[in-house]
Formats: sequence, C-alpha cells, structure tokens
Amino acid sequence: MTWTHFCQSYLHSAELDFSIDYSRIALKDDFLKGFEPRFKAAHQHMKALEKGDISNPDENRMVGHYWLRNAELAPTDQIQKDITDAKSSVLTFSKKVVSGKIKGKGGKFLNLLLVGIGGSALGPQFIEQALRSEKTKGLSAHFLDNTDPDGIDRVLAGLKSQLDQTLVVVISKSGGTKETRNGMLEVQAAYKKAKVPFAPHAVAVTGEGSNLDQVAASEGWLKTFPMWDWVGGRTSVMSAVGLLPAALLGFDIEAFLKGAAEMDAWTRSPALKKNPAALLSAMWYATGGGKGKKDMVLLPYKDRLELFSKYLQQLVMESLGKEKSLSGRKVHQGIAVYGNKGSTDQHAYVQQLRDGLNNFFVTFIEVRKARQGSSTIVEGDATTGDFLEGFLLGTREALTESGRENLTLTIGEVNARSVGQLIALFERAVGYYAHYVNINAYHQPGVEAGKKAAALILELKTKVLGVLGDSKGALAAPAIAKKIGEPQSAEMVFKLLNVLCANPSSKVVCEKEAGPKSTYFKK
Repeated sequence: MTWTHFCQSYLHSAELDFSIDYSRIALKDDFLKGFEPRFKAAHQHMKALEKGDISNPDENRMVGHYWLRNAELAPTDQIQKDITDAKSSVLTFSKKVVSGKIKGKGGKFLNLLLVGIGGSALGPQFIEQALRSEKTKGLSAHFLDNTDPDGIDRVLAGLKSQLDQTLVVVISKSGGTKETRNGMLEVQAAYKKAKVPFAPHAVAVTGEGSNLDQVAASEGWLKTFPMWDWVGGRTSVMSAVGLLPAALLGFDIEAFLKGAAEMDAWTRSPALKKNPAALLSAMWYATGGGKGKKDMVLLPYKDRLELFSKYLQQLVMESLGKEKSLSGRKVHQGIAVYGNKGSTDQHAYVQQLRDGLNNFFVTFIEVRKARQGSSTIVEGDATTGDFLEGFLLGTREALTESGRENLTLTIGEVNARSVGQLIALFERAVGYYAHYVNINAYHQPGVEAGKKAAALILELKTKVLGVLGDSKGALAAPAIAKKIGEPQSAEMVFKLLNVLCANPSSKVVCEKEAGPKSTYFKK
C-alpha cells in the first residue's frame, strides 16, 4: 500500500460529496485495462435499457426504475406523464394527511401502518430508519412485512387504541402476494373488532386492474396509487412504493430523487475509472472471479444505515442469484450479502473476518459528519465520533494486514440525498455485473418456485384435515399420507400436523408425541 496507489484507486465527486476507495482490493496488474471491453459492452447494454429496450426477456418487459428519478428519460410521453402524475399525487395526498386536512375517524392521522413484503417493505423500512428524526413532522411508522401471526399481533397491539388515527398502506403489485393479502385481512379483522371502518383508513399501492385494485375500488378505500410492470419490486423504492411512505413520514422525497438522479448521471460515464458503479461492480467481479466466490460483507459505520445490508440482500441476491445464464446454460451465479453496522460488528463477527475463512470482501461505508451540532469530549480530546472513525480505520487496517480485501464508500452525511445516491449506485452496479456474467438481473424464478411450492403444501394440508375429519380414531403420518394417495408425503404430513396440534384453532390433537414413528393425530 503506497500513497500513489491509494490516490490512483480513489474516485471522488465534490459535487455529490461521495467517494469510492478500492485501493485495498488485490487487483492483478492491468486488471482494469483488461476489463475495459467487458465494461464497455455492459455500458452499451445499460444505455439501451434506459432507452426502453426489453431487458427482462423472460417476462418481455422493459426495466425502467431509472426513469423514476428523471421522467424525461422515459421512452414514451405516456410513461413520462404517469411518473410525473404519480409523484404529484403522492406529494399532494401526503401533505393533506400530515397537515390534518385528510383525517381518520378519530381525528388527525398519527400512524402509518405499511403492509407489504420484500421490495414493498424493505425500501420503506430502510428509508424510515435512515432518515427518522425528532425534527421530521410526519406520521409514526409501523410495518407488517410477514405472515407471522405473533408478529402481526405485536404490531397491532401497539396500535390498538389508535386504529381510528392510523393510515394503512397496502402494497402489492399483483394484489395476490399471500403474505401481504394475509396481513391486510388481519388488519381488516382488527378494525372490525375495534368497530372502526377500515376503508376510510386504507390506501393501496398496486397495479391497475389487480386484485388489490379491485378490492380497493369496490370497498371505497381512501386512495390508490399505481405500480407499473416495468418496475421490479426490489427497484421500486423510488416509485409510490417508497415515495408515499417517505412523504407521509415527513421526509424530503425531492432530495431523495435528486440524489439518485445525480448518481445516475455520474454512473453513466463511459470511462471505467471515472464511473463509481463500474468500479464497484468490477471489484465484485475481481474478488469473486466472476463467479461470486466471495461474500459481500457490508459494514456501515453509522446506526442510520443498519438496514442497508438487509435492503441490499434483496437487491443483490435476488438480482444476481440465478441458476441459468441468458443463453440457458447452468451457471449458478450470485453474491451473498450480509452485515450489520460498525462498530457493533467488531464485537461480533469481525473476529472471523480477521482470522477465519477468507471467503469474503468487505464494503465499508464511512460517514464524515458525526452528528448535527457539537459533540461531547469523552476521552482526552476525542469524541464518540472520533472513536467511531478510529474503529472503522483500525478494522480496515487490521483486515488488510490479514490479506482480507475491502473497499470503502464515503459520504458526507446521512440524509435523503445521500440515501438516494447509495441506492442508485448499487442498482447500477448490479445491472453492470449481471451483464458481465450474462444473466437476467430482473426476474426471480426461484421466488416464484417457492410460492408455487407453498401453494401445494396448503393443498396437502386441506387433504390431510379431510382425512382426519373422516377418521374415527387417531392416525400416524404414514397412514394419513397413504389415505390421501401420497405415501411419499409422510414426512410433510407429519411436519404439518406437528405444528397444527400446537394451535388450538386447528382442533388437531397429538397423541403420545414421541417422535415421527410414534405420534398419532386426530381431530
């Protein structure tokens, strides 16, 4: 490591107050020079994508999340108008809600309850944690992002006395996502139990004509905002999916969009060494040999960015984790992502990063501004912020000394603009990397396979309960599986019933409970 090497491996934008330092990635001599043709091909592909080419061939769809922060780039006048109108509608509606012009049955709305999953929840959750401040004048945020009954109960318990002052935003493009539908039905049941009308407190964000769109229209919900088929869930945070919650929480969505547009402009540079997304994705390729051989560990040294690793897990892993290439060849691509925050991680898994398996690379996120206002001296002439920076630089040095590759992204402070920049940077890097390794970053066949498998399990459960209902005595799992004509499903039958008998509402009873061979079930 030399000063010259550091300077040559450091890219900074004073205008964006954003830097990338890849000096601690062990690049082979002339790697970047040899990588130029691969980047130039990806760059041309990205230009075509932004102009409206079909970039999701499996679903014959355009990929237009870049248009969300600069509608003028959209390929048709109608799409430009749709984007502009949706943002205007979000701003107008949110201002009326926050100001109290639009009220709940109990008065001014105090809470936002967002019901969604995956891209329909992760983005809003990340933004809420990153930008929440005692100075923001918006609603208080609550999230239902799973179909876990206990989790639902915990959230609703905190809102029980204020349901009539809670705005419920249900987000689902198709309206058929089971987890979101289940959450909505649970919330509706809670409103009914509290004798509060649901529709005057409900907003939908969904595709035109979807099941959810039809429900909202037929029940007279307060408002509906659009989702478009050219925006995937994991890149939807700058559509109404993310903008509506952010505006309702009192955040500056114009600055958020501006930051993303600024980063987009920077990452359109045709020069590899002047393009931060190109450099970031090239480092991913270099460390993992283009096959994802090393995991991405995200270490943001700022509490506000704690959920960024969770957000990137979907963006990166759902986009890049693919069995087949665009030509249909089995490639099993992907980059695993995990992380929490510094310096917390130094008291958790940094020990393994330093001394254990060298199967990862670290992305540090450094934030120059420690806090708003002055800081207390805690030791000598050092503040808590000085210690945080010291831990970052020290961990970085310790990992480098141990031969562990790492790179650092530096931002001025965490605000709406810089959060928009970070999201846009990684979105572009994912797009570039996918082209490098010839995969479709914009579909998710594995997710769809999981949904289909879950549907089959629920069908099996119905058959199993039917057998128990007709039986006069208790039966073991193999006997039940045989009766439904699926003897190969004995294990699944046992797993289903073993859980059902722990929930009184199912009316399934376990006898003996001495393991799979000796447990009998009846209803």
